[in-house]
Amino acid sequence: MHIVRGDGIAYIPASHERPDAPGVLKKVLLRAGDLIEGRVQMINWALLPAGKSFQAHLHEDMQEIFILVQGSARIDIAGTSAELDTGDAVLVPVAAVHTMHNTGEADAVYIAIGITQGMGGKTVVVEEA
Repeated sequence: MHIVRGDGIAYIPASHERPDAPGVLKKVLLRAGDLIEGRVQMINWALLPAGKSFQAHLHEDMQEIFILVQGSARIDIAGTSAELDTGDAVLVPVAAVHTMHNTGEADAVYIAIGITQGMGGKTVVVEEA
């Protein structure tokens, strides 16, 4: 699991802006070296209602990136847990079992991006014991 804490990253001028008078600023959450070789399989805007979780699952050949846009959540990846707040990003490795739980009182909203290694990004649901 690789977590990027958005509140710990400074805004900098976007590469197409004048450094002395930028019109837009950016926070670099991830760089090419953080991502697997492949192609984008999907980009989803997702809603995780208060008190809800998504089912534990894995993707056979897909790395998944979650960027929390609103709310708070706990991510569990391959037996390791971390708390996420608005502005945080997390990389889910290929074939890692993962689930997310909304730990707040409001809906959590996140962007999910999947990068596949070319085998289709098959999802496998992990049945609870």
